[in-house]
Amino acid sequence: MSTSFLSEQELQAVGFRSFGRNCQISRYARFYGAASMSMKDNVRIDDYAVLSGTITLGSYVHIASHCVLHGGSDAAGISMEDFSGLSARVSVYAHSDDYSGLWLTNPTVPKELTKVISGTVSIGRHAIIGTGSVLLPGVLIGEGAALGAMSLATKSLEPFTIYAGNPARRLKSRQRDFLLHEKKLEERL
Repeated sequence: MSTSFLSEQELQAVGFRSFGRNCQISRYARFYGAASMSMKDNVRIDDYAVLSGTITLGSYVHIASHCVLHGGSDAAGISMEDFSGLSARVSVYAHSDDYSGLWLTNPTVPKELTKVISGTVSIGRHAIIGTGSVLLPGVLIGEGAALGAMSLATKSLEPFTIYAGNPARRLKSRQRDFLLHEKKLEERL
């Protein structure tokens, strides 16, 4: 009888560059270019998430159902540091077509007739991204930052700050009590 998460042998068969202990990866998630993906310990990826390209996940990272991470095939990529998380239906893009009208768009067009905008997307420790939000190429989410539901991040977010909106705007500072809980977790280990 199979469980909803891949076994260690099944994780090895996916072909990840590396993965740590206690990774709970849904058998309904999809991975394209898994050889460019790595994850540390205690990572959970839920049903129907789609990950492609260069992606690095720290420990205690959660990617909820229906998230899409497009890391691309070059050095840009996406990184999520320890204790960071994406709520359901978040989309993260390290690459995007130029929509100015100066170029053709989409992957069916010869590359010399398109212009792709690339930039590393980095999600810092303890950063959380609310449901339905979108992160565009080059956005850096600072440590402990929070992005509210249905928000569009076109620019980097400062550490320990709460943002929301389209485009995302700073609302207020975020409490840091969760750092005390991280220390309690470390003491248990």
